[in-house]
Amino acid sequence: MENMEINGGNPCSNEKLPSEGSKNVNEERNSIEKEVCDSVFINHAEIAWHQRRKEWVGDESQKPKRVHKEPVMSWTTTYEDLLLSTDRFHQPIPLAEMVDFLVDIWHEEGLYD
Repeated sequence: MENMEINGGNPCSNEKLPSEGSKNVNEERNSIEKEVCDSVFINHAEIAWHQRRKEWVGDESQKPKRVHKEPVMSWTTTYEDLLLSTDRFHQPIPLAEMVDFLVDIWHEEGLYD
């Protein structure tokens, strides 16, 4: 999108320019501008898509960087520890951490290929 213009200083805009010089010079200039306008393609849908995406996602430079947190579950926790324990965890386990834990267990048991 960085190479696209949004009608800023674009000779293809709908503005009427004041006539300068002789009629032949103006006709030649208009002919050249028409050729340029016919060959330049501006993808307005892509521009709108990028604007909407920026509104949706926001400015990445303004977002705080994610800090890597220590896992809630110990690396030595086993599947049986989870099933047999009635104690609550001291904090919620993030879904990604639980999925990683279960996939590791399933790989060890040959249940996940």
